[in-house]
Amino acid sequence: MKEEQRLLLLQSSSLFAPPEGVKLSYGTAGFRADASILKSTVHRVGILTALRSLKTRSVVGLMITASHNKVTDNGVKIVDPSGGMLSQEWEPFADQLANAETPEALLSLITEFIEKEKIPFDGVQTAEILLGRDTRPSGESLLEAAKQGISSIFGAMAHDLGILTTPQLHWMVRARNKSMAATEPAYFEQISSSFRCLVELIPNETKSNKMDNRVVVDGADGVGGEKLEVLKNMLTGLVIEVRNTGKGGGLLNDGVGADYVQKEKVVPRGFGSNDIGIRCASLDGDADRIVYFTVSDNSSSRIDLVDGDKMLSLFALFIKEQLSILTKEGNENPNNNSQARLGVVQTAYANGASTDYLKQLGLEVIFTPTGVKHLHEKAAQFDIGIYFEANGHGTILFSEFWLSWLEARNNEFSLVSEGSEQQKAALRLLSVSKLINQAVGDALSSLLLVEAILQHKGWSIHKWNKLYQDLPSRQLKVKVVDRTAVTTTNAETIAVSPPGIQEAIDAETAKYSKGRCFIRPSGTEDVIRVYAEASTQESANSLAGSVAKIVDRFLGFGSSEQ
Repeated sequence: MKEEQRLLLLQSSSLFAPPEGVKLSYGTAGFRADASILKSTVHRVGILTALRSLKTRSVVGLMITASHNKVTDNGVKIVDPSGGMLSQEWEPFADQLANAETPEALLSLITEFIEKEKIPFDGVQTAEILLGRDTRPSGESLLEAAKQGISSIFGAMAHDLGILTTPQLHWMVRARNKSMAATEPAYFEQISSSFRCLVELIPNETKSNKMDNRVVVDGADGVGGEKLEVLKNMLTGLVIEVRNTGKGGGLLNDGVGADYVQKEKVVPRGFGSNDIGIRCASLDGDADRIVYFTVSDNSSSRIDLVDGDKMLSLFALFIKEQLSILTKEGNENPNNNSQARLGVVQTAYANGASTDYLKQLGLEVIFTPTGVKHLHEKAAQFDIGIYFEANGHGTILFSEFWLSWLEARNNEFSLVSEGSEQQKAALRLLSVSKLINQAVGDALSSLLLVEAILQHKGWSIHKWNKLYQDLPSRQLKVKVVDRTAVTTTNAETIAVSPPGIQEAIDAETAKYSKGRCFIRPSGTEDVIRVYAEASTQESANSLAGSVAKIVDRFLGFGSSEQ
C-alpha cells in the first residue's frame, strides 16, 4: 500500500472513534444498533464497500436502514454486484473492521486483507458505490460518514441516490452491473409497465366480473409509503390509497408496518371499523416486506392476516397455471424444452397447512435453515424458484437460461400463433419476471403482482385467504445457559444435541392431532426458540409449553418466557 493511501486511511479513521464496550456483528440485516453509536461503523463499511468493488471489479451498493426497527435505531448493509446480500465469506472481515479499536489496528487489518484477497490496489482500478438511505432522521449524517469512508480509498467513487427503499437500491445495483438503466424512474417504469401488461392479458371472462380494484396500504410511516405515492399515479386498473406515509407526523414503525401487523395480528394505526371487508396491506419500514389483511367484522382491533405463506401459494398457483397453458397438448415443437423446474423454498416456520397445499398442487417443496440468504440460494437452483417467509419477505427467481428459452418461444408464437393462449401465457410469465424484484424481496413489486393475479382470477381477498386454513401455532422462547448446546439438522427441524432431547420432543408431539414442533437456538441471544403447531390453538399452546419445559429440563435455568 502506498504511503499516501496509508496516511489517508489513518487520517480519515481518526475522525471516527468506535464506541467503547460495544461489539457489533454483521448479519443478514448488516450492522444494526442505536443510531447514536454507528458513525464509526458506517465509515468503516464505506471502506469495505470500496474494497468489495475493487475485488469484484463491479458496482456495489451501501444502504443505510434499520428496516422494521424503531426510529432511533439505524443500520448499514452492503449490496453485492448481483443485487443480493454481501457474500458470507466477507462477513467475518466486516466484523473485524467494525470492532477494530484504533486507526492503526484498522489499517493493519485492511493491509492484511488486501494481500490475502489479492485486491487490486494500485490506484488504476476504480471502485463505484451506489448509496441509499431510508427516511430516518439519522440517515443523512450516517451517509456522510459512509462517503468519507469510501473517499479514503483512492479511485473509489460514491453516487448518492438519496432516499430509496432497500429493494430499489438492490435492483439498481443489479441493473447497473447488467448495463441497464439503474435509476429510480427506470425502476418505476419497469414495474408499472409489467403490471400494465399483466392487466391487459386478463382473460375476457374475468374482465366482465368487475372485482374491487381498490387496496388500502399502510406505509409504516416510512420510505415505502412515500414511494408508493409516486408509483400509484403510474398505474391504470388499480386504485391505491396510502395511509401512514410519513407525512402526517406519525412515527416510523410505531404501531404500524408489516412486522407489527404480522406479529401482533391487530390493525395498524389509522385503520379501523370503517375498513371492514376492504383489502388492506402493510409494508415494513424499508419496504422489503409486505403482508395483507382485512379488518375483522367486529368492534375489536383484530384482523384476518394474509401472510407471506399465502402470497407464496398465490404466486406458485398462478405460475403453475401459466406453465400448464404453455406446455399443453398440441404444442407441436418436438424440441420443446419447456418443462421448467418450478420449486418452492420454505423454512420450518412456514405453516404446515401451506406446505400441504403446495404439495397437493404437485409442487416441489424444499426446506432450508432460517434466513433469507439460505432461501435465496436454494431458489436460484430452479428454473423458477419461489421463496417467501411468513413475515412477507420473499421473491421469485427466474434462471437466465430459462428466460432466454421463454423469449425465443414467445418470438416463435408471434410468427405462427399470434394471440394464442400459449403466447399469452408466455407473455404473462415474462411480465412476472420483470415485475418481481429478482435481487431481493420487494414490497412494492409484490403488491403489484398480488393485485394483478387477484384481478386475473377475479378473486377477492377472502377467496384468496381460503386457499387453505392455517394450522394454529405458538412460538415461545426459553432462556438457557448456553444456546450453542443445541445443534440441529434437516433445515433446523431435528435437534441433534443434546442427546435425547429430540426423542423427548417427538414423544410429546405424537400426543397431538396434526402436531409438529421443533426447537432452534437464537442467532443473537441465549435463548432457544420453540415453534409448535396443532389442530387447535389450545393444543398448539399446550405442545409449545410442554416442549419449553423439556428444553428447560435439558438446558435451562428452570424458567421459560414468552
